[in-house]
Amino acid sequence: MVQPARQVARKRHARIMLWSLLIVLAGSMLLPLGGYVYVAVNGAQAAERESSNHPGVNPRANYWRAVREGERGYTSASGLYTTDSLIQNGGEIWRETRNGPVSNITPWVLAAALLAIALFYLIFGPKTLSGEPTGRRMLRWTAGERLLHWYTAILFIVLAITGLSMLFGRAVLVPLLGLPGFSVWAELSITLHNYIGPLFMVGIIIEVVVWLPFNTFKSYDKVWLKRLGGMFRKDDHPPAGRTNAGEKIWFWLIATLGLIGVCVSGLVLDFPNFGQTRATMQLANVLHASLAVIWIAISFGHIYLGTLGLKGTFQGMSKGYVDEQWMKEHHSVWYEQVKSGQAEARPGEAGQQAAVRPGTATPH
Repeated sequence: MVQPARQVARKRHARIMLWSLLIVLAGSMLLPLGGYVYVAVNGAQAAERESSNHPGVNPRANYWRAVREGERGYTSASGLYTTDSLIQNGGEIWRETRNGPVSNITPWVLAAALLAIALFYLIFGPKTLSGEPTGRRMLRWTAGERLLHWYTAILFIVLAITGLSMLFGRAVLVPLLGLPGFSVWAELSITLHNYIGPLFMVGIIIEVVVWLPFNTFKSYDKVWLKRLGGMFRKDDHPPAGRTNAGEKIWFWLIATLGLIGVCVSGLVLDFPNFGQTRATMQLANVLHASLAVIWIAISFGHIYLGTLGLKGTFQGMSKGYVDEQWMKEHHSVWYEQVKSGQAEARPGEAGQQAAVRPGTATPH
């Protein structure tokens, strides 16, 4: 049924208003932080200029300036790092960056992501099937694939909680737990984070290797992206292979931002005895925290779509099977390939293909 032009225009206007509202809300949260950083930096620069113009006014400022500029002293200690400097200037820059912009801005990134998801759910609601479920099941993910997914997912959640505790803990948890309670929790968080991190990285590497074959982009993915996955219309189901374009983007974010950015920088911090300099570790710390927060914010969308956003999706990763109608609507290209025998519903087990093909799919 063709919709009247007025109704189409009204829906388009509603979408424009929604995105405008989200942009205004995000800007209203980020602008004060930007103003705060701008004023703080200008104030520090003004104070520095004032001290430079009047070098004899504040002897303590002059002394601190000499320390920050790397005045050398004598020490009997020896080692890889700079041991003849009272204060390492790079350390002060790292501390101000980590406790300033990184700690002050990244919470708003997480809040903006959660707010956008909540507004989307309230306005559009979950995406449901257009047709009636058939009662016949098709295999979506094998037991090994589900084990791999939940292994990395659980470790990701533990790492996110412990990592955010270390990044924002003093501001958020000290008022709730007190200093002794936070001290215990911080020590536990650091230990868990350091030991689980490499195990998580192994899982990510295996995921990239196992799922790379069906996460390359195809021509029909352009249609999926152009229609934004049909998320703004319940009856819109753009074509998709075994994974849709959104899932492919998530996969490549894991492979690049996650594996190369977060995991590698985490290894630099986890194993400081491999010859890294202080400057390298300071840069790795800032990159690790910033990229991890971005990864967590994006994962909120992945979790939403896998649970509340798309009805029937979670069943595929929890039980392995989805309804035939779900597969037909959300992954039509793969559905047709399985139906025609061009693809296997269970990769690597051709003998099981006939048992889960559409038309002979196993009943509930």
